[in-house]
Amino acid sequence: MKMVKRSVKGTLKKVLIANRGEIALRVIRTCKELGIKSVIVYSEADKDTLPVLLADERVCVGPAPASASYLNFSRVISAALVKGCDAVHPGYGFLSENADFAEAVIESGLIFIGPKPETIRLLGDKVMARQRMKEAGVPVVPGSDGALDSFRDALKVAREIGFPVLLKAVGGGGGKGMRVIREEAEMESGWNLCQGEAKSSFGDDRLFLEKYLSNARHIEVQILADARGNVISLGERDCSAQRRHQKLLEESPAPGVTAEMRQRLNEWAKAGAQAAGYISAGTVEFICDEGGNCYFMEMNARLQVEHPVTEMVTGVDIVAEQLKIAGGQRLGVREQREWPFGHALECRVYAEDPDDDFKPSPGVVADLVFPGGPGVRVDSALTLGSQITPFYDPLIAKIVTWGRDREEAIARMERALTETVISGVATTIGFHRRLLSSPRFRKGNLTTTLLDDVW
Repeated sequence: MKMVKRSVKGTLKKVLIANRGEIALRVIRTCKELGIKSVIVYSEADKDTLPVLLADERVCVGPAPASASYLNFSRVISAALVKGCDAVHPGYGFLSENADFAEAVIESGLIFIGPKPETIRLLGDKVMARQRMKEAGVPVVPGSDGALDSFRDALKVAREIGFPVLLKAVGGGGGKGMRVIREEAEMESGWNLCQGEAKSSFGDDRLFLEKYLSNARHIEVQILADARGNVISLGERDCSAQRRHQKLLEESPAPGVTAEMRQRLNEWAKAGAQAAGYISAGTVEFICDEGGNCYFMEMNARLQVEHPVTEMVTGVDIVAEQLKIAGGQRLGVREQREWPFGHALECRVYAEDPDDDFKPSPGVVADLVFPGGPGVRVDSALTLGSQITPFYDPLIAKIVTWGRDREEAIARMERALTETVISGVATTIGFHRRLLSSPRFRKGNLTTTLLDDVW
């Protein structure tokens, strides 16, 4: 596979990584390649983990609960200042899309490796983001023009556009604060439940409404943008294999996407990023119906969990580009007509039990063997004896495979999953093997209802 040439060293000297697990390790590795010193913050529960061992420097910021450690603004920023860092990389999750944190980092004289705080706020407000995209000529799902005042207002809009509809939290994300309403009788109770979840999850109980697209595909476009106004697309990923709006498997390119459709998605993603004043790596998410009509859903103002599949089919180190952009450099890559090179898949391995409604499975890793061989990449911070605690997200590994075409990528993933051994905790490896062997998946007939048929 052709690799895109990039500069050897950026202008940043020392970066604090405000995260844990595989994404912290991912950033540490690229920092080492670029000659940038890394500092990791960690909780007491993570003191013996691989990122803490491999970082150049480390600072304990509190006890196990994330609220007392990884989410503690002052401790994280103080660690960066004490260690002489010039930037903070938030990874994904935790503080990565917290505009107040980004603002506090900047006010402390540090660089936030991500978009500007005002951009994070704009994109975090789904109503404002939706309006900005409409103004930029990006199609949006039919729905309410703004936040709704009551379930009666929602009912009125639903009658105009037709059921089923989707209630969504204005400040939502991560699949929370969403509820499908299939008929009028469900609206009042659905409104109350969705509003309660929005309030508890985001501190904002405002809701808006969109048409619910049945048998739809979830396709997202990876973009990179620098401070000089340059924006490029690295192509699309299909993220339709979801459970309760949480992604489990991603692939690039998206099966069945024509060259014309790919061009439209790329142009819309770049137009949306420019309209939002976006800087850094970001992802524009679309929902596509059975007729191939695609609509903007949201833009994630951070590095995505699934970024490795795009790296595999473009040869671009997305984290390296983030670091260079944050250091004030111009984008180091240009769009290539040859993209995508081949095909890539990512299976997210969670410490969950698929046979028990995917309940988290904390415990100690008693045996561990990761796969290898041609076209296989594993992003994980697991080691033999790792303690999987109940305090954090149960994602423990990402297995990524590349092939010259989709069939080869799938064959390599099946082999990789067969080679993988993680004992002591339940995992989703068996679930992924079943998914990969299903006729619908093999045919590339991917929709957000795929798992209803497979599991």
